Amino acid sequence: MVQTMKDEELQQWVERVSLESFGRPFKHLATFNGRLKATGGRYFMKSHNIEISPYQLSTFGAEETEKIIKHELCHYHLHILKRGYRHRDEDFKRLLAQVGGSRYCQSLPERRVEPFRYKLVCKECGMEYMRKRRINPAKYACGKCRGKLFLKTLDLNSDT
Repeated sequence: MVQTMKDEELQQWVERVSLESFGRPFKHLATFNGRLKATGGRYFMKSHNIEISPYQLSTFGAEETEKIIKHELCHYHLHILKRGYRHRDEDFKRLLAQVGGSRYCQSLPERRVEPFRYKLVCKECGMEYMRKRRINPAKYACGKCRGKLFLKTLDLNSDT
């Protein structure tokens, strides 16, 4: 059930949590968004829709995902009631604690960190600047001595 949940099932889940925890109906759309990896969910102020990361559900389970749903529903209900719906607002903090939502979601373990592929080296002082993307060294100067830089491509297969 956890990994094969559809948007329709999520919609019913959000509607149920809204009625049980907040005593108010959720009248908008709740969907999964597979692009959400750094956050557990999003609330859209213009459309009042909610998106939830499917990776949070598959990695941490239904209990943690329900806390994320409660977090997004706090934004939703407070915004509709024209009260403090932002993270820094006391209304938000109070309601979140009252319903048992999570303030932050857990980080996904499989976040891939890109290795450095390029090294800029100063011709004057030897200062090194590591970069993930290729840049034109003629447009930049050394931040230490203002000397000229040259670009070295790093071999990703070597252990150095």
